[in-house]
This record gives sequence, C-alpha cells and structure tokens, in this order.
Amino acid sequence: MIKKIFMGLVSVTALTTACVASTNLDKELKEVTGTTPTVESVEETPTEELVKVEKTWTCPTCNPSEQYVLKRIQELTLIDDRNALATIMGNIKSESNFHSNICEGGARVPYNQCHSGGFGLIQWTSIGRYNGLGNFARKFDCDPSSLECQVRWMINEPQFQKELPVFEGGGQTVRDYMRSAYRWLGWGIKGHREHYSYEYVKKMIHSETLTKTSK
Repeated sequence: MIKKIFMGLVSVTALTTACVASTNLDKELKEVTGTTPTVESVEETPTEELVKVEKTWTCPTCNPSEQYVLKRIQELTLIDDRNALATIMGNIKSESNFHSNICEGGARVPYNQCHSGGFGLIQWTSIGRYNGLGNFARKFDCDPSSLECQVRWMINEPQFQKELPVFEGGGQTVRDYMRSAYRWLGWGIKGHREHYSYEYVKKMIHSETLTKTSK
C-alpha cells in the first residue's frame, strides 16, 4: 500500500515538473522572440456539392395513368427519345386507353374474370401472354389487374424486350417506330395508333431535375 502511494506521488511530481518546465520554456521563448507560441488549428475542408441534372420527358396535360406509365417506362428502360416514347404511349392508348382492368369489348373486370379476348393495358390476348401476366404477378406478389404490376410485366415481357434496343436506340420517326410497335403488339387493326402517337409528341416536354450529391 505504501509502495502504491509512493509511486502515485512520483507520477504527480513528474507531471508537475513537466508542466512547470513547459511553462518556463514558453516564457523564455516569449522573452527571446517577443511572441507567444500558438497552436495551429486544422481547418476542415468544406464538402463539395455536386449537382446532377436529370432530363426526362413529361406530359403535364396527360391524366395520372398516362403520366405514371410514361414515368415508369423511362425509369425501367434507357428510352429517352421522344418519338419512341410517344409511339409506345400512342399504342397503349389505342389498346386500352390506359385502363388496366379492362377486358376486350369494354367490360371493366379484374384479371381472373376476363374469359375471352384481350385484357389490360396492352390487351394481352393469346393464352401464353395472358398467363404470362398472371405468372409474373404471382412471382413478384403484385396485382395483375393493377397498372403498377402491368407496366412492370409489359416492359419485362419477351416481346417488348426484343424491340427494346430499337426504342432505346433513338433517332427514328414515329412511323419508323410503328414497325417495332407492330412486332411488339401484333395488332390486327392499325386504327388511330399513329395519330395518337403524334399527339403525344406534341404534348410531351423535356423536364430537368436537379439532384445534389456530396463529392
């Protein structure tokens, strides 16, 4: 016990001596140089903010369903050509007028109650394509009658994926893209598809979104 107390006193004495020596050294330095030693502060480098500009096509005068589909197509693909997007939108309008729960003929029913003809956003008609929507919905736990689920399936469906490089390539007219749209959908009657597509070309505008990120 006495040994511990003695060692503690030695430590305190050594610390006190060091502090006194340091104080005396600072005093002597001031007398010689006329200045008081200072401790340099380290300045933090300010974080640089980077601004990322994202350009997307929007349709302010479109209804909510049209706006949602246009937004999701750009989010889930690399399509950034207005004519390509407008052609896809025009064909969807011709097929279903953007109603996801519509059976061919106009009946508004859920997926499992459409027993003949096409169903949904692009009027999936053949048994293979109709079942493809149902299988996708079960696999990814989404409602096959909903707009959200159908847009995801539409983009992932093999028929669309086959034409996707053309749409993503850009640089073509609406009439050119209509050939890819036909291979994608296989319509029987062309109808007003091309007309609708040109209408979307006029309604779509380029919007910029600024996103700040730290470097």
